[in-house]
Amino acid sequence: MEFAEDFNQLELLNTHGHLMPCGATSLWTGGSDEEEEQEEHSEDWYLQKEEILKGNPRDLILWAAENNRLSSVCWAVNVDPLIVDWCDEDRYTALHRAAYNGHVGVVAALVAAGANINSRTVDGWTPLHSACRWNQVRVTCFLLQHGTELNAQTNGGLSALHLAASHTSSSKMEAAHLLELLLSQRHLKAGLHSISGETASELARRTGPHHYLFEIVRQYVSVLPIY
Repeated sequence: MEFAEDFNQLELLNTHGHLMPCGATSLWTGGSDEEEEQEEHSEDWYLQKEEILKGNPRDLILWAAENNRLSSVCWAVNVDPLIVDWCDEDRYTALHRAAYNGHVGVVAALVAAGANINSRTVDGWTPLHSACRWNQVRVTCFLLQHGTELNAQTNGGLSALHLAASHTSSSKMEAAHLLELLLSQRHLKAGLHSISGETASELARRTGPHHYLFEIVRQYVSVLPIY
């Protein structure tokens, strides 16, 4: 995929983020500009849905991972271990779906079953990117502990640190915790540039309330070399 030199993937996320897959009522295929609230279902509804999808384990594993149905994820993998990395048309795997929804138990089960922890979507997103975009600190921690590529960049040049730095809500402590977690990683390449030419630190200074964390790290820990 070709990108213009001034392409800014983060601006696209800010204007069209509602189209990103997130939760059981994803607007990925289109819809209004306002996010729809996730509809709550009874346990009986989920059980009926699972029974229907058991006829197609590939569909089941994607749906179950997104909806935190751990037993169904395990069932699907036991039926066919090769579907652990099955993906949708945008190449989001079950691991991606569990990651951006923060389902750490499902993430752990998929990794234990041999899921590719660094699988890529059509836009070059790994499960780590998905977790950081949606501020999932526990999933991010798990992925880092199990060998994910910390400095992987999307097709738009975004690293996990870029995505963490882009969170603009000062009321969410998770955003600060996520940045602290990433900045504490020994092998972090914090000076990576996106296609639009920004480092994560520059992005945080421009858009976010947590840019001070970069200053603290720069002052006390040498993890911010220029690459």
